[in-house]
Amino acid sequence: MGLTKTHQFTKEQNDLAELAKAMAHPARIAILQYLSKQNSCVCGSIVNEIGLAQATVSQHLKALKEAGLIQGTVEGATVCYCLNTDKIELAKQQLNALLNNCSSPNSCC
Repeated sequence: MGLTKTHQFTKEQNDLAELAKAMAHPARIAILQYLSKQNSCVCGSIVNEIGLAQATVSQHLKALKEAGLIQGTVEGATVCYCLNTDKIELAKQQLNALLNNCSSPNSCC
């Protein structure tokens, strides 16, 4: 695989691309939706909710955590997850800015 040329783009463009990449799977969207409906951190029930194998869910949780969208805390042998509301708010702002700029009327097509 060739080298990426991410250095050609702004930090904001690279950050938004990483965020989009982290969210670019329906299981990850389902995890975010599930966590957003909880009043506290979730320990263990994500696998039951999502319906995928533990190892698969763990990989999706890892990607979301690396992107900063979720946080995890260790409680004994269990890891509990919740949304990182600061990062979620930043993501909303970045996506809104992008999509608002893209939806301005133009004369093409």
